[in-house]
Amino acid sequence: MSYPGYPPQSGGYPGSGYPPQQGGYPPQAGGFPPAAGGYPPAGGYPPQGGGYPPQAGGYPPAAGGYPPAAGGYPPAAGGYPPAAGGYPPAAGGYPQAGGYPAPGGGFPPQAGGYPGQPGPGGGWGAAPGGYGPPGGAQPGYPGGPAPGQPMPNYPGAPATGPSMPGYGGGVPSNPQAPQVPRGYRGSIKDFPGADPLKDVEVLRKAMKGFGTDENAIIELLGNRTIKQRVPLVAAYKTTYGKDLVKDLKSELTGDFEDLVIAMLKTPSQFDASELRAAIKGAGTDEACLIEILSSRSNAEILEINRVYKSEYGKTLEDAISSDTSGHFRRLLVSLCQGNRDEREAVDISLAKQDAQKLHAAGENKVGTDESQFNAILCARSKPHLRAVFHEYQQMTGREIEKSICREMSGNLESGMVAVVKCIKNTPAYFAERLQKSMKGAGTKDRTLIRIMVSRSEVDMLDIRQEYLKAYGKSLYTTISGDTSGDYKKLLLKLCGGND
Repeated sequence: MSYPGYPPQSGGYPGSGYPPQQGGYPPQAGGFPPAAGGYPPAGGYPPQGGGYPPQAGGYPPAAGGYPPAAGGYPPAAGGYPPAAGGYPPAAGGYPQAGGYPAPGGGFPPQAGGYPGQPGPGGGWGAAPGGYGPPGGAQPGYPGGPAPGQPMPNYPGAPATGPSMPGYGGGVPSNPQAPQVPRGYRGSIKDFPGADPLKDVEVLRKAMKGFGTDENAIIELLGNRTIKQRVPLVAAYKTTYGKDLVKDLKSELTGDFEDLVIAMLKTPSQFDASELRAAIKGAGTDEACLIEILSSRSNAEILEINRVYKSEYGKTLEDAISSDTSGHFRRLLVSLCQGNRDEREAVDISLAKQDAQKLHAAGENKVGTDESQFNAILCARSKPHLRAVFHEYQQMTGREIEKSICREMSGNLESGMVAVVKCIKNTPAYFAERLQKSMKGAGTKDRTLIRIMVSRSEVDMLDIRQEYLKAYGKSLYTTISGDTSGDYKKLLLKLCGGND
């Protein structure tokens, strides 16, 4: 009897084929010596229940893998030994074109031996929420579902042999499917072959002589990403011995000047300068403080803190503390620590507990326990909080923003609501901020510039979609109708297109 993929050959194993034995594949006295590069001796890879699906033509030979080398391990007459539930796929098994990734974490045979060894990515579950090596397409993985998707028919059976790790060992336990990265969602892309020295020549020419060539400045800055724009400041000083920002300020005016200068700062420099202006001006711009601190990652907030201290000589926390008070101050101080949990996994039972705590701290008691809201909204991870908001609505029949509005007032109310909106749906939050900055008499240009510059390489495409959905016209159209001149042209470059 022979098994698929293993044709019987004459001159096989001495004796009567290959008797099934406990513990895999150790050579027996007088047996066939394992060949170099062949199957690992002791502790090998015993065929077991629910085992490997047969692949057409057996294992593909790979460097150092399982080559049918001369002197290797020819299949015995009578083919592969029948093990319990052995090679033909057992019920619930998974024959797939191109084979299944090896259970040890490796992908079908690679340099370095049998596929039971951990692959280059550090084994199953190496990437958060996914399988196999992080980043990029996975080798040897055709025919399977898209990376990051749950595997069909994937029994979590424990291993019976020590050399074979159990299936399902690294599959995330959270019930939500891992989020699939959707690629780049910014509106500005790297300009191929951009050279800072050539770029500063263009800028110098645009500012030299009588009048300024604004179009040259718009075309250049509007087609460079942040990492291509920031080096222009140093390149300009190196080439001409002058300060690019000062030269631009002397040539440009108004909102266009503000926008151009904003585009030459690093993200953390720009955020720090915006926070400084929000705190220092007549009256505090609370919405700006919340917008920046609730939408940035921990790493970004820590960098903003560092830049703020070095540029302005005092910590961001001190600046916030001296300018705000009460529970609103505590909310901002909590956010500026940059210490939010950033794990992607969500535990629904914990989310339910947090929803109950929020209900008990607000709607369900006389007075409000603001510190409980603060603790949960500022420390928990964003995916976890989205689950909490969902559970809260299921439990109370009311959205959490509505509860906050009923329980709190003033800056604390608007601050908490903004944190909730930003976490619930960041692009929709920014779409609403943009709409508010442009509707009514006068434009809040500072807000418009800040969002267009800071989100142009993060989620501008998503913001445009949310804007269209919420307000029935494109962001491009609204900006065109609300701004003018060179300022409008450069804003539309950041917007990236009409929807």
